Amino acid sequence: MVGAAPHLSIRPGIQLQLTPQLQQALRLLQLSSLELQQEVQQRVLDNPFLELEEAEATAPSTPEKEAVSADISSDSEFNTPDNQSESAQEAPELEALSWEGDSLSTFDWDDAPPGPAPANADSEQALPHDFTASAPSLQAHLQEQASNLRLAPAERAALEFLIGNLLDNGYLDGDLPELAHTLLPEVATEAEPPSAAETRQALMHHLQLALGLLQSMEPAGIGARNVAECLRLQLRHAWAQEAQPAHADHALYQLALALCEQPLPLLARKDVRTLAQHCAAPPERIALALRWIGQLEPNPARRFAAIAQARLIPDVLVRPSGQGLQVQLNPEVLPRLNVHALYAQALRGQRSHASYAGLHSQLQEARWYVKNLAQRFDTILRVAQAIVQEQAGFFKHGPVAMRPLVLREVAQALDLHTSTISRTVNGKYMATPQGTFEFSYFFSSGVQTDTGGSTSSTAVQTVIAQLIAAENPKKPLSDAKIADLLAAQGIECARRTVAKYREALNIPATSLRKTV
Repeated sequence: MVGAAPHLSIRPGIQLQLTPQLQQALRLLQLSSLELQQEVQQRVLDNPFLELEEAEATAPSTPEKEAVSADISSDSEFNTPDNQSESAQEAPELEALSWEGDSLSTFDWDDAPPGPAPANADSEQALPHDFTASAPSLQAHLQEQASNLRLAPAERAALEFLIGNLLDNGYLDGDLPELAHTLLPEVATEAEPPSAAETRQALMHHLQLALGLLQSMEPAGIGARNVAECLRLQLRHAWAQEAQPAHADHALYQLALALCEQPLPLLARKDVRTLAQHCAAPPERIALALRWIGQLEPNPARRFAAIAQARLIPDVLVRPSGQGLQVQLNPEVLPRLNVHALYAQALRGQRSHASYAGLHSQLQEARWYVKNLAQRFDTILRVAQAIVQEQAGFFKHGPVAMRPLVLREVAQALDLHTSTISRTVNGKYMATPQGTFEFSYFFSSGVQTDTGGSTSSTAVQTVIAQLIAAENPKKPLSDAKIADLLAAQGIECARRTVAKYREALNIPATSLRKTV
């Protein structure tokens, strides 16, 4: 059998190939503002033809700078009823010390890292913008209380040592034997010498005394090793200070202490029946003790936490203007990037130089980069304008007026690909009179209504949150009841969908919202 003779054939076809410039434009589009800032700074370092002008510079442009960036319409105003747009512009560990001697005086407690200075202490390095300078830290607060106690030097050193080993949440970082081991050197011999054993015993004694002093300080619960101990400390503090509720008799106080010994998941679920069986107490008394425990703070150092004030800079600003809204790019996120014209002119006279090809390639890359950067902000502005047009009800009446919106609708309105819209809304933020939101917040699926229309899932979640906020805490609404109330408002929403939206809002289930 003879095989078929080889032959040539031509088949026409279309294949999309992304050029390096297009790949760069897509990559810039999906970067967030912070990522873009880092990207631009790195580009300026890598490419000598790029020049980053400071935002404060107000000097007029000179021939030394080649303005390559395309003009971006930085704002758009929607004033007409049909929303037509008009464009315009870990502390160091305490070092192990000598075994010599049989008392704690052999331990050089002064080698321990000093605690933080009080908040009112003068510091030449204090910065005006330090937002934690006005409030004392947890360690400073505890050391101030310790300074009012009359203690022996070894006891005071032990107390300061434990204060220095507190975690940010106020819990002690390790058990006492573990902490004592950090103060003692590794034993090289097979057995401890008698003096070492006595020193270890004396050290544990002072740490036990210091722990008792620490756990008696304010805030209550400080120095606990676990959540159960933290709750017990707060109960004892409340009873000793007579700060307990009026119904908290001594029997209820003992019952609350016993409940703290039970598994924490049972307390979190408020499983009254199981807890009543474990503690051999009536369910009514268990409910009262749980209500008391629920008022305690599992994180005793919460008010001393150093909250990082991360500033969120929006990409787009939406402001009221007349009868409409004005949409504009945030000037803070616009990098003033130019191609240095002086370098470009100098390169034109060096065509015969051996390095001309490489430098010319860098010049072309710089021009493409500035152009793609301008195109990025132009796309962001256009998408923001489309969102404001489509979600006009949100800007007038809030989330309850949010309408269903998908990426495809905006892509069709702007004659762009859906993937381009997806890259644009990712990590971009819009500052509005209603608050600052991510672009993706304005896109949501639809829920059918009894009139044949649809409403957005965001609006449904807002209604669910309003219903739960207005419920009777002694008889909270079930998911099925919420679904019935939504149906009465013309919103067809199944019980499972209600549960999904409730969990998305971080609202606990009915049993956890119920109070006695």
